[in-house]
Amino acid sequence: MSAAAGETAVHPNLLVRDDGHVRVLRIDREDKLGAFSSTLVQAIGSELARIRQSPSVRVVVLTGTGRGFVAGADIEEYATAGVEEFAEYQRRSRAVFDDLARLPQVTIASVNGYAFGGGFEIALCCDFIVAAATAKFGLPEIKLGLIPGGGGPQRLVREIGARWTKELVMTGRSVTAQEAHEHGIVTSVFEREALADETMAFARALAAQPRNALREAKQVIDSGRSQDLETALSADQLALARLFDSADGAEGIRAFVEKRPPEFDAQ
Repeated sequence: MSAAAGETAVHPNLLVRDDGHVRVLRIDREDKLGAFSSTLVQAIGSELARIRQSPSVRVVVLTGTGRGFVAGADIEEYATAGVEEFAEYQRRSRAVFDDLARLPQVTIASVNGYAFGGGFEIALCCDFIVAAATAKFGLPEIKLGLIPGGGGPQRLVREIGARWTKELVMTGRSVTAQEAHEHGIVTSVFEREALADETMAFARALAAQPRNALREAKQVIDSGRSQDLETALSADQLALARLFDSADGAEGIRAFVEKRPPEFDAQ
């Protein structure tokens, strides 16, 4: 599929477009169901570095094309690799996934199709996962005599607990979008033809919030998961104090009292 209106190709398989404060990254590799090549992963990493330095971007949407979101790694690419080459590929991929997880902007994985292996893992790095009803998720590495290397088991166990994580990793079975939704992995499920529009409506609603408050909210929730409760509660209060002392905080309160829409500085 060629670039759609407004899209720019930053790699033969990665297209980028802006919609206000939303940046959309579309993986376009239909012949491989979106499978990651090493150069595609590097291109995503480069784009994430640009996004991190783009204050106008508040929400990032990652999606795929056709039947595949990302159907894992391109196995043919490293089938003949030696152990050091394979390990280096895994290290580079994980670094990109970690960069995505740590972006200050809000991130949404819009899963249009198969999300297997690294595709499932990169989706788990996002703040939200929305999916087409026909999408499927899985970590099938066990069927190759391997285990996932992009952080999937560790991110999953923190989301859904050890038993269901072990089932997915140890059997390699795939699950439907609805089953993933029932276990709290997927935020929302939409009919396939409505996914793109519903994703963008959600992204625009998030992007309409004040930028600094969005970033503080993401930071305290993500960091709080690895902190004791008292430390996390204190971080919440410190973030709130920073926002209260900001121009946006003052404007939000003043607009509420004056019964008018706020005009935030960081728009």
